[in-house]
Amino acid sequence: MSPSAPVARTAAAGAAALLALALTACGGGVHGTPGGAGLRDPYFPRAGNGGYDVAHYGLTLAYDPGTRHLTGTAVITARALRDLSAFDLDLWGMQVRGVTVEGRPARFNRAGQELAVRPHDDLDRGETFTATVRYAGSPRTVTDPDGSQEGWLRTADGALALGEPVGSMAWFPGNDHPSDKAAYDVTVTVPSGLQAVSNGELESRTTSGGRTTFHWHTAEPMATYLATLAIGQWTVTTSTTKSGLPVYTAVDPTQVQASRAVLARIPEIVDWAEHRFGPYPFSSVGAIVDRPHDAGYALETQNRPTFAGAPGLGTLVHELVHEWYGDSVTPRSWQDMWLNEGFATYAEWMWEEDHGGDTVQHTFDALYRGDYYGDDTDNKALWSYPPARPSDAAHISDTPVYERGAMVLHKIRQTVGDDAFFGILRGWAAAHRHGNADTAQFTAYVEKEAPGKDFSRIWKDWLYGDGKPARP
Repeated sequence: MSPSAPVARTAAAGAAALLALALTACGGGVHGTPGGAGLRDPYFPRAGNGGYDVAHYGLTLAYDPGTRHLTGTAVITARALRDLSAFDLDLWGMQVRGVTVEGRPARFNRAGQELAVRPHDDLDRGETFTATVRYAGSPRTVTDPDGSQEGWLRTADGALALGEPVGSMAWFPGNDHPSDKAAYDVTVTVPSGLQAVSNGELESRTTSGGRTTFHWHTAEPMATYLATLAIGQWTVTTSTTKSGLPVYTAVDPTQVQASRAVLARIPEIVDWAEHRFGPYPFSSVGAIVDRPHDAGYALETQNRPTFAGAPGLGTLVHELVHEWYGDSVTPRSWQDMWLNEGFATYAEWMWEEDHGGDTVQHTFDALYRGDYYGDDTDNKALWSYPPARPSDAAHISDTPVYERGAMVLHKIRQTVGDDAFFGILRGWAAAHRHGNADTAQFTAYVEKEAPGKDFSRIWKDWLYGDGKPARP
């Protein structure tokens, strides 16, 4: 209220004055505003939170598969993007035992996935602050709009945490949206005899009193949906690529024999991908292979993708190329999912072309003709919506995002020629390395890198257009 307005002239003014007094009494000023719940993502509007940017997650966890009980302390270091009187974190289920901000107890309340935190003192724009959340309980499995499951998945010998698109909130509080990437330290204590595998590098492993603690460190920025934790019995293999990049694989003992040959090709795939897409963007690579029914799908978890059973060669190529497109260059919103999946799918086609299989043009033609799939339903589904505009949240991982997204890339290749096209792929990965990007930025980048070429029909008909485009 303006200082010149009469005081207590209306009931609303009186309420505002009482709110200001309450905020002052709890140690906060009145210059800040709440950060806001949800970032209004086109497909997951409640995902993420406004008002701050996370720089680092420090997670200290203990899990007992026998009791299915997880105890956690999350130390979240962030920067306020505006003056904040309160902010939200995403946390689904679990019991919150206490919250502090900058070492002082903070008030908090729960509403669905929202953990609203009111610091003792308001946070100034540009201020770096630390919020600590202590929590415990039995983590939940999250069912996506498409019916798939993520979050905390119980397995035969432990648990598997997977986050795409919004599952990370099942096991740690955070800003659960791909637009906010951060570094991580994950310290996990489990009963001896079990192992805990996460992203990044294994910094230490110690055993005491019948329990073993693993500390994993991820230095490069990572979106919450790419964080993973795999607890169980693992057969671990380490090696290096020709360039010396560490390779770390963790395989369920029941999957070792079936996985051995395909996982041995990881160094070969990475070397090929570096030639095609530029330097590998992280400090290590590898894979986690669990039992076939523990998740039911593969996911490009950062540094080491996760697989449900031994992957096929094409699937392994697809998930490893996500380290460039999806993990390093991460979508700004879930509407930009095709920038992940279209690129990784096109990489599968390129691998086939480069290794004596079908050419990319042959694959493109088969898709367009409608004889790529053996099922007419799949052929029709390809044209059910444009890759840059999925119909709803239940369809962000459907065929148009993958195959039709890859077809958009091939139309660009046809327009600019091979040399310019491969330059665009490498340049795009370099321009947004460890960052976020959206479809509008990609189309602008392509136009800048290929001046004089007309992409209007590609964008209009193939990227954003409904139905099957007319082919010239």
